[in-house]
Amino acid sequence: MGFLSKYALPVAAMTLIVVVSNVLVQFPMAGHVGSLALADILTWGAFTYPFAFLVNDLTNRIHGPRIARRVVFVGFACAVAASIAAPPLLYDLGLMDFATAADRLARIAIASGTAFLLAQLLDIAMFNQLRRQSWWRAPAIGSLSGSVLDTLTFFTVAFAPLFAFVGPSDDFSLQGAPLLGLFAVEAPHWLSWALGDLVVKLLIAAFALVPYRVIMQAVMPYPTAPARG
Repeated sequence: MGFLSKYALPVAAMTLIVVVSNVLVQFPMAGHVGSLALADILTWGAFTYPFAFLVNDLTNRIHGPRIARRVVFVGFACAVAASIAAPPLLYDLGLMDFATAADRLARIAIASGTAFLLAQLLDIAMFNQLRRQSWWRAPAIGSLSGSVLDTLTFFTVAFAPLFAFVGPSDDFSLQGAPLLGLFAVEAPHWLSWALGDLVVKLLIAAFALVPYRVIMQAVMPYPTAPARG
């Protein structure tokens, strides 16, 4: 059970979350809230990816930062590989309505992998600095700081013209539209997606404190802080 709990389960969870998020980030959210078109500010990936921080924080709290970093590195490699393979497979199975070009798919995978690695390592570092404080402080601040870095890295590398050397851009993401679908100032769609994505990530990071607390009370009723490492 040691290997299963330390590596297999968290790596599998990390990989699943990132792969699903990489598929869902290609689908803007349909519907309206008043005059606000949700497709202008959100993709479905915003609702799944933040749970990677929950997996990371639980691994860090239970097994310590050294194991958490190993899980992140292995999860990173598995997630990038699966993110390249999954969308074509889903298209072939009829579960996606469009095929993503290989070079565009590679850019999404690079953006996702880079953002994942940087954000999760920042989360571990912040968590480790705060683990001896109130139970909620380490997961909250670690997840919040990681979410900001993840959003900034992913959307910039995946969509910004500055990173066109990584792969082709998505034409729709670069089209101008009212910022957040509400303001007179126009901005590329991807910028509004990034802002909407960040808001959802921060809300889910706050919500994730509930399952974090429940799981920790079940697994470690009297938690002690592992040695730094």
